Amino acid sequence: MLHELLLRGGRVFDGTGRPAEVRDVAIAGGRVVEIARRIEASPGARVVDCAGKWVTPGFIDLHTHYDAEIEVAPALAESVRHGVTTVLLGSCSLSMAVGAPDDLADLFCRVEAIPDAIVRPMLRATKTWSTHREYLAHLAQLALGPNVCSFVGHSAMRAAIMGMERSVDAAVVPTAAELDAMQAMLEDALDAGYLGLSVQRLPWDKVGGDRPIRSRPLPSTFARWSEFRRLTRALRARDRIFQAVPNVASPASALLFFLESVGLVRKRLKTTLVSMMDLRSARWLRHLASLLSRTFNTFLDADFKWQALPEPFDLWADGIDLVVFEEFGAGAAALHLREHRQRVELFAKPDYRAEFKRQWTDRLLPRAFHRDLEASLVLACPDASRVGKSFAQIAREEAKEPVDAFLDLVAQHGTALRWYTVMANDRPGALEAIVDHPDVLIGFSDAGAHLRQMAHYNFPLRMLKLVRDAEARGAPFMTAERAVHRLTGELAAWLGIDAGVLAVGKRADVVVVDPGALDEELERAVEAPMAFFEGYVRLVRRNDAAVRLVLVGGEVAFSEGRASPALGRAKLGRVLGAAPP
Repeated sequence: MLHELLLRGGRVFDGTGRPAEVRDVAIAGGRVVEIARRIEASPGARVVDCAGKWVTPGFIDLHTHYDAEIEVAPALAESVRHGVTTVLLGSCSLSMAVGAPDDLADLFCRVEAIPDAIVRPMLRATKTWSTHREYLAHLAQLALGPNVCSFVGHSAMRAAIMGMERSVDAAVVPTAAELDAMQAMLEDALDAGYLGLSVQRLPWDKVGGDRPIRSRPLPSTFARWSEFRRLTRALRARDRIFQAVPNVASPASALLFFLESVGLVRKRLKTTLVSMMDLRSARWLRHLASLLSRTFNTFLDADFKWQALPEPFDLWADGIDLVVFEEFGAGAAALHLREHRQRVELFAKPDYRAEFKRQWTDRLLPRAFHRDLEASLVLACPDASRVGKSFAQIAREEAKEPVDAFLDLVAQHGTALRWYTVMANDRPGALEAIVDHPDVLIGFSDAGAHLRQMAHYNFPLRMLKLVRDAEARGAPFMTAERAVHRLTGELAAWLGIDAGVLAVGKRADVVVVDPGALDEELERAVEAPMAFFEGYVRLVRRNDAAVRLVLVGGEVAFSEGRASPALGRAKLGRVLGAAPP
């Protein structure tokens, strides 16, 4: 059989979890045409020596916020370079599919920590679509690097139908006509191929911009459960997905999502929540999450999945600009102010300081962030004597309370003060248990968002490293085949998309990984300017030695750490729709 590309002698993982075998893989016309022990190269075919390497399906990232970046850099190279060949947009109730440009900027930029000054004018200049169908058609015309699929964002839809101001007013209930319009809009989007609906219940994700509605929670948090119930009927009928961020300040609120997923006397609903973590602030929460999902899935015919990262959940911050400060009132009050001068004036008020400290240290208030200033390390500061020290250490040296030391440094240096902490997943045993949990989907990278604060783009490689490291210690907890399955075929099957499997006739989304390079380099973070965002600097982890080749639709996207000339210029990926029920 004639082919254009031959991957020779790699250890082939098919994405189903079956044992990997050394095979040749032949590719032609964008698809896999043959897999065999030995394939003779066709005349003119490119042959890639994969001996000692792993050949896997392209990885899937089920939780990104590339909705803005895709408009100016559709190659999405930061994910593709790590072997991610399929990404999902429209998470956490946010989407660029419907709504006015200014509304979308107000919904997206503050929550996802991307530069408003760049995104707002970009949306004003480029947004030509107005419906979900038109948005998919627009995406299909871009020079996509990876394949793309999307959820319907409930906040965006609610704001578009009710009007932005009404959608974030607790006193306003949508009219019958508005509910009808939401249902019709969702059904049309699902029929066009959207994977499901994403909603948001976390009140510390706030609206940005300069309007009086600044700092109100996102529209989705104002919806009554009856509004969601009406919309989930359309999801249930089509076997689509209900994605949500629960209110972490009220863990019991997650029960409503579990109950919505239950089958028994009706068709069960695919439901996924963010996220199962080993939180430093609440170690017990992981065990409760496991107990609930196991109980509902085993005994109540639910189809419930947690999303989880296979790596430590670490955070970087510039001053106080970090989303976790939104979880308590005094922190949100500071982030409401856009200018550093205003924040300095606020920090100087004794009453504010006292309230900030009270809320910061109150053990009875729910918290996701650990607020441990001993475990929060200064990375950069105009005063070099502070670098390398924790805020608690600085406080001891200056005979101050730790919170005062922190606020004094933020007031003095603003965003020039850069610091680091680990929020969750810092214990290897607990992390392995999460990764191996039957009710977990591996993902939740937030790629394209929190550009200065997170760097989870290479999570598939860190998953493979986690598994290999355990094996090297003589304490394996998962096979490499199962790890690849969790990153590819398992996700694709649950999401209902045509991806994640390496087989004859399938689209050739393929990654060649050097297992010998799954080392500590995967954990090193660096800052990288984003040329397409006016040089804005984001945080990434780059480990090009680990990924030797990335194919999307049979075309080379990355090779030996270099982007191909086609990436970002030609359309490699395509828009993927949900499979019919």
